Amino acid sequence: MDYLFLNKKKKTSSGIKKIIIFLIFLLFALISASFLLKYLFLPGEINLIEGKESKISIDIPVSAVTVSTDKPIYINNEKITDNKTVSVDSPIYLRADSISNKKMQLSLFGIPVKNVDVKILPNVKLIPCGNAVGVRINANGVVILGIDDVKADNDRLYSPCSGVLKTGDVITEINGTKINNKEELINILEKSDNNKLDITLKRDEKYIHTYVNTIKEKDSGKSKLGAWVRDSTQGIGTLTYYDPTSGTFGALGHGIADIDTKQLFDIKNGKIMPADIVDIKKGESGSPGELIGEIDTSQVLGSIKNNTDIGIYGTLSDSGIQAMSYEPMEIALKDEIKTGKAEILSNIDGRDVRSYEIEIESINRFNIDEAKGMIIRITDKELLAKTNGIIQGMSGSPIIQNGKIVGAVTHVFVREPARGYAIFIENMLRKE
Repeated sequence: MDYLFLNKKKKTSSGIKKIIIFLIFLLFALISASFLLKYLFLPGEINLIEGKESKISIDIPVSAVTVSTDKPIYINNEKITDNKTVSVDSPIYLRADSISNKKMQLSLFGIPVKNVDVKILPNVKLIPCGNAVGVRINANGVVILGIDDVKADNDRLYSPCSGVLKTGDVITEINGTKINNKEELINILEKSDNNKLDITLKRDEKYIHTYVNTIKEKDSGKSKLGAWVRDSTQGIGTLTYYDPTSGTFGALGHGIADIDTKQLFDIKNGKIMPADIVDIKKGESGSPGELIGEIDTSQVLGSIKNNTDIGIYGTLSDSGIQAMSYEPMEIALKDEIKTGKAEILSNIDGRDVRSYEIEIESINRFNIDEAKGMIIRITDKELLAKTNGIIQGMSGSPIIQNGKIVGAVTHVFVREPARGYAIFIENMLRKE
């Protein structure tokens, strides 16, 4: 009798343990699912056009959205002024009649998993460009490209910057004097009586104060920092759009990174200039092609204000505005874009902008990398014959579908030059 009782007690204890293990496993699964949804699938931001209804499709089983807003927003044509939970088992339709910040909270099984910013873009028409331009940007200081040795009077090699400065650092001040270019840096080094330099630099978006002891070089007799530096960069890119209401432009669809440091160039200012495309290096598998152009430095088409991870932005000059040849077009948000035929505007010969056929192969509306929202393929026979597909310099070529601007070319597939990535136009506008 005692034996049977004890055995029953053991079975009961074992059952409770199994239930506890199952509940822990379920909790872990929910947390894991929440994490994956938050960081891999759910949007961090939704863009709307002022006064226009947009269809929003979230293709995963998020059960509800809580909306909070400082000004009214319309969900499925219902005016929402306070917090409200709505089902998103199927696509929802959103509209906002004024530009203001809005918040949405996505929930899974009643558990909040992500907060989403709802941003309202101005309802404007843009002029698609496609013009190849020369781009020159000046650094907001002097960029460290690498560290080098200096040969001193005793014939020994020293590395003054080692352990103090790093590749990618931007020197902004020395001994309290602002540094704008290499010439100013060299001038301070040559005139410095004290070999100890008081340096302010920018690293990873933070400003750092440090010191470097220079070395007098044996051959030149001059003080050396022991670093390779750059203060500007130049190349060929493509204008994406011009906004006639604000006079601003967007170009490239990706940022300008330093060729040596691979980091986004921290710019002080810049300019775009006319470029004549004089030759083409075709793209091959494993070797990206290139537009080869002559830049007309005597004429400025516009000034560059910002260099971001998804494009460069600035204001066109009068001559830049006159170079625009297309009429204003509406933009299409992500949910309006379809796989299938489209076209790009590009300038691969002289200054002539032409339309070329492409295919939008796939659309990833919630890609973490904003510059890679679509995969496109060049299908135009003439463009393929001249370039083999997408080549350097074509980044920023606007993409048109059904009479609307939908995005811009950004990257080529190195192993397959006829294919590449494109950015949504709404993403470029949001960063302007």
